Amino acid sequence: MNASIDFKGRVAIVTGAGGGLGRQHALALAARGARVVVNDLGGARDGSGGSVGAAEAVVAEIRAAGGEAIANGASVTDFAAVQAMVQQAIDTWGRVDVLVNNAGILRDKSFAKMELADFRLVMDVHLMGAVHCTKAVWPVMTEQKYGRIVMTTSSSGLYGNFGQSNYGAAKMALVGLMQTLSLEGAKHDIRVNCLAPTAATRMTEDLMPQAVLDALKPEAVVPAMLVLASQDAPNRTILCAGAGGFEAAHVTLTQGVFVGLGADAPEQLAARLAEVTDRQGEQVPQSGAAQGTVEIAKATQAAGR
Repeated sequence: MNASIDFKGRVAIVTGAGGGLGRQHALALAARGARVVVNDLGGARDGSGGSVGAAEAVVAEIRAAGGEAIANGASVTDFAAVQAMVQQAIDTWGRVDVLVNNAGILRDKSFAKMELADFRLVMDVHLMGAVHCTKAVWPVMTEQKYGRIVMTTSSSGLYGNFGQSNYGAAKMALVGLMQTLSLEGAKHDIRVNCLAPTAATRMTEDLMPQAVLDALKPEAVVPAMLVLASQDAPNRTILCAGAGGFEAAHVTLTQGVFVGLGADAPEQLAARLAEVTDRQGEQVPQSGAAQGTVEIAKATQAAGR
């Protein structure tokens, strides 16, 4: 029997936790002993409006089940409000161990028809929202030498999705954020990971047939979040989850070829592009420096021929 994952003594903040996936995250963390800040602006799925009622309803659910929780209505786009939310957690329970950056909105349209304001707002909520929350908890986690941060990415960012250029750009940006923060946080035992959920929530209800929606219960994503938020969490992992299945996504680097600096280098590269993109022997770099290392090694080898 595997050791059970529990969060006794831990304090967690879950953003966008008034419904859908965030609500399931908050309920699951609380059920396993975490004290939870249930954050939700309470707006529509396009980000308009707001009321703390949704967050308060989830807090009532947690308390009814014997757990501890408080509601917070901060917009993740407002750094001062986010800082106040973290302070509320500290004032109430003295620490913050887990941050699940889950808040998000949709403004779907093809790029040709999309207003720049709709691009900017989606970037603001998903990317800057996660940046604000992470920035606010970072000194707390650094001082206590412990932290678990889960960024919510998406297959739309990792692999693209028609009509979601804004959402996809924001979601892939979170992967880039995670890659660097996981390196910077390691010495303080702050582990940073990404979760790519496939779930039927208010954000996806118009996009899929009912039978598919039924299989994609938000609850099915929660185990991946619990693993990424746990004491034994990995670091720098992109976990994909949906309908009971779990996968990992990687940003890889192929072996590539050496072409050199000759006048015909562009033509040579074009002719050998299939070799460059050949995935045999590809690696998952441990940091951005790996690309340069691979390139210099090829150049050095070519010089020694």
